[in-house]
Amino acid sequence: MAKRDYYEVLGVGKNASEAEIKKAFRTLARKYHPDANQEDPGASDKFKEINEAHQILSDADKRAKYDQFGHAAEQMGGGGGNPFEGMGGAGAGGFGDIFDMFFGGGMGGRQRQRGPERGADMQYELELSLEEAAFGVKKEIRIPRTEPCETCHGSGAKPGTQPVTCSKCRGTGQIQVAQNTVFGRFVNVATCDRCRGEGRIVEHPCATCRGRGLVQKMHTVEVNIPGGVETGSRLRMSGYGENGDRGGPAGDLYIVMRVRPDSRFRRQDDDLITEVTVSATQAALGTTLEVPTLDGPEQVKVPEGTQHGETIRLKGKGVKRLRGGGRGDQHVIVQIKVPTKLTERERELLLELAQLRGEAVGTADPKDKGFFEKVKDALGNL
Repeated sequence: MAKRDYYEVLGVGKNASEAEIKKAFRTLARKYHPDANQEDPGASDKFKEINEAHQILSDADKRAKYDQFGHAAEQMGGGGGNPFEGMGGAGAGGFGDIFDMFFGGGMGGRQRQRGPERGADMQYELELSLEEAAFGVKKEIRIPRTEPCETCHGSGAKPGTQPVTCSKCRGTGQIQVAQNTVFGRFVNVATCDRCRGEGRIVEHPCATCRGRGLVQKMHTVEVNIPGGVETGSRLRMSGYGENGDRGGPAGDLYIVMRVRPDSRFRRQDDDLITEVTVSATQAALGTTLEVPTLDGPEQVKVPEGTQHGETIRLKGKGVKRLRGGGRGDQHVIVQIKVPTKLTERERELLLELAQLRGEAVGTADPKDKGFFEKVKDALGNL
C-alpha cells in the first residue's frame, strides 16, 4: 500500500511552521495512542504513521529532502528506514515527548531525586508619604516567615522519637508503576502518595509544629527606600523570602510601594504641580505669595500682568530622581479668581477703569441711556 503524504497525515499545509507541525503531532498522538484506543485494531498503525510523518517533517534536513523527492528520499538516505531513530531524547521534541505526554516521563525506570528546593518569594506592600517617597527613607517592617521548629529541630517528630523510613517507597520518595504498551514495557516514576515524596513518615508528630517541622514567626526587616520611588515601584531583597526546602536557598522579598495622595501637590514623574489663587488685581499688579514645597513654605513672586493658567517654575523643588542625580521641578499654576460681590466703591472704581481703558462692560442697551449712566442709576437705587 502506497504511503500517504506526510503533510496529509498530520493535517497541515506544506508551509506549516515547526510549531504548527509539533502541535498537530501532539493532538493526533493523543487521539490515536493505542492505550486510548484498545478496541480499535487500526489505531496502532495510525499511531506509527503519525510518528513517522512527524520524524521527517520536524527535521529541517529530512523535510527539505522530502519536499524535493517525496518518499523516494528514504531510499537516498533521507530517513524512513527507522522512523523512531534519533527520537530517544525527551527534550528533542521526538519520541520522548510521547512518553512525557502519556506516562509523565521517566523512561526505563529513571528516578528523579528530590533535591534542594528554593523557597517561595514574598511580597509586602509598604505605604509611604510623598516626602518619604521623594527623599527616601529607612523603614522597619514585620513579615511572617516559616522557620525550622525549635522543639523538634525541624524533624517534625515528637522529642525523643524519630521519623521512620516509608515502607511503600523504601525511603526513595518515589514509586514505580509498570505499564505495557505496543512498544514494550515501560516504567512510570511517580511521587510516593504515602510519604508525599519525603521518603519518611512521622508517626509521632511534634506538638508545636504538628509534624510539619516548620513554624511561622514574625521577623523585623530593615528596608532602605531610595528617593524617587512611586506607587507600584518594587524593591527586591534577595534571600529575605521563605526558607528553602532540604537545604535550598531562601526566596526573595519584594517590597511594593504605595504613596499616599497629598492634597498640596500632584506628581508628574519627578516634577510636582501645585496651584495658587490670586485676585484679578494681584495678577494685574503683581504680588508675592507663600507656596508650600517639600522643603517647607517658600515666598514666590507673581509677576505683574500674570495671566490665568500661567506657570511659575521652582527649579529643583520636585522629587529626587531615582536614576541619576538632582531633583525635578515644582510648577506653580496661577489661578485668577474674579470677585462675585462688589461694594459700591469697588463698582465705581472698576467702571472708571473700564472707561479709561475703553472697555465695554455690563449688558446695557446702547440705544437707551449711556452705559455708565445706567450703572449710576442702578447704584443710586441700591
